[in-house]
Amino acid sequence: MQRYSIFFLILLFNLVSFAQVRGDLDKRKALMKAEGLTMNGRQLNDSIGGNMFDEEIEVELSAKTHYTDYKIISHLKDTIVIDTTLSLKKDHKFNYIRKNNFELLQLHNLGQTFTTLGYDFSDESIFPKTGMRAKYFNFYDVEDIKYYHVPTPSSELFYKTGIQQGHVLNSLLTLNLTPQLNISIAYKGLRSLGDYRNALASHQNLRTTTSFETKNKRYQARVHFVAHNLMNQENGGLTDDSLFLFESDDKDSQDRERLEVNLPDAESVLKTKRYYLEHSFNLWQKIDTATQKESHLQIGHEFTHSRKHYLFNQDKSNNYFGTTYQNVISDSTYHRTTDNTLFADLKSKYILGALRFMATYSNFNYGYNNILYLNNQTIPEKLKGNIVYAAASWDASLKSIALKTAAGAIIQGDLKGNYLKGIASFTKDSLFTAKATLMVKSQAPNFNFLLYQSDYIDYNWRSNFENENTRYLAFNFESDKWVDVETSITQKDFYTYFDEFSKPQQYNDILSYLKVKAHKAITYKKITLDNTFLYQKVATGNEVFKVPEFVTENTLYFTDYVFKGDPLFLQIGITFKYFTKYQANEFNPLLNEFVLQNTSEIGGYPMFDVFVNGQIRRTRLFFKLENASSLWTGRTYFATPTQPYRDMTFRFGLVWNFFI
Repeated sequence: MQRYSIFFLILLFNLVSFAQVRGDLDKRKALMKAEGLTMNGRQLNDSIGGNMFDEEIEVELSAKTHYTDYKIISHLKDTIVIDTTLSLKKDHKFNYIRKNNFELLQLHNLGQTFTTLGYDFSDESIFPKTGMRAKYFNFYDVEDIKYYHVPTPSSELFYKTGIQQGHVLNSLLTLNLTPQLNISIAYKGLRSLGDYRNALASHQNLRTTTSFETKNKRYQARVHFVAHNLMNQENGGLTDDSLFLFESDDKDSQDRERLEVNLPDAESVLKTKRYYLEHSFNLWQKIDTATQKESHLQIGHEFTHSRKHYLFNQDKSNNYFGTTYQNVISDSTYHRTTDNTLFADLKSKYILGALRFMATYSNFNYGYNNILYLNNQTIPEKLKGNIVYAAASWDASLKSIALKTAAGAIIQGDLKGNYLKGIASFTKDSLFTAKATLMVKSQAPNFNFLLYQSDYIDYNWRSNFENENTRYLAFNFESDKWVDVETSITQKDFYTYFDEFSKPQQYNDILSYLKVKAHKAITYKKITLDNTFLYQKVATGNEVFKVPEFVTENTLYFTDYVFKGDPLFLQIGITFKYFTKYQANEFNPLLNEFVLQNTSEIGGYPMFDVFVNGQIRRTRLFFKLENASSLWTGRTYFATPTQPYRDMTFRFGLVWNFFI
């Protein structure tokens, strides 16, 4: 915690000092002019030979800057402007993962995992992941890293209070050393004690980026380094007796630390590091003077090296997970990957867009340090191998129609997988955009389904599973005038899951999943009602894939400028969230996965959040009373069958942008 505070103070001190330089220079110039001195970058001496200033340099901008000059560039090289406005979308993203969590329900403490209320199967990746999926909500993947282009040094500070004791701080500083070279550094620190026993969350994340291009833009390079250290104390939920005391609103248990938990001394840690380089060179390029559209032939290389280490520790074992080999639990899983990709891009009006070919050589190493012999079964220490992957994509556009097709397959190696994806969209002026997506893919299950070792005897296996086969069809309709609608139908063969005994299984029938999501905001003068509805239906496979049938989030809020001169933009409102009862999966902290259970239901309770937000120049302030409805609903609010959602809690925070 002390490190976060020191980092924050140093960064804030330097930013404020830097921002004051311009004003100080003007004052010093006036003083120096009165004394007959000049300021031209040379060292200035006083009458006794000392330094009056240490290499003071007058900075003169070559042109005025505009807010559109401050740019954020995504992994796919899409560019947006740094947005310092206050909107309801900003309120929905004001959380520690900085994403809209409409389809998520967080366990009570900041930094804990989420129960998933709705699923998205549109990901085209065919490489199996490590597993331990409950740890990855606060994880920055390659696609999550942003690059920047700014005319002057810029920064952003995000701060929000935690539960009981603690807070989360996310700070970013970026600057262009030259118009062609940008660097950035960002750090996220989280520490939140939580209301219940053994629920502390302590997360650290460091992100650095560098982007460069030559003046003629023929050579471009992007580099980033990301490190995570995500530690959670894992209490395993409330015991049966404590669940009864919580639901009956026992007076002696209103201090939540009095309630007994299943795991009083367990913790899980995920440590990761990733090194990434992407660079390309234009063999040929041309810009159409009439349309300013670029044509080019580009070759490039992409390198990624990732190391992940997952640990689960207990000072003393108990029977919650069964019998053990030893009294002190110290499980350790590692996963290392190295990917090298060569690609060639052709962009031309003659092919109506861009064509890409790519080939990847990937090395993976997942596992443990020992071979295990259990019940006449040999469980190997690791899964190690290499694969060669080839893919191609074509992006084309013709007037109001845009097409994107992509295909890829593992053509050689120790894994199998392939995919085919097509997207077609039509835009009618500024009225609406309609899009259809079709994807078929085959992918190996995550590695922890295939191999796992633990000091708990029941958590050791080596599985031989089929690839999961996915068929995904989606339709999207977006309009500022009408309702936004997203509809998807997903079918999966050999769906892989953890059963009621936390053992990996595959579903031998077809899983069919329908998802319909609609959004519409209605505004009258200064009052807005923002509505999001989600309907889901599992036609086949509902015994292994469980979701609430209906989820809704509705926000009624008022916005206006207040005080003389409009210095404060105010946003006041209330958010209502509800989902129907269903047999939600239970969180297993040893695996850091959600597993099936068929005995308890959660949901069917309203959640009201009251908020007051404000904007003063580039500073956004957020004040929120969370789960205010707990005052009258009784103790029925749960995030999993054994883990309550948070009690009524007041929290506040801010997002502050600096542009020097």
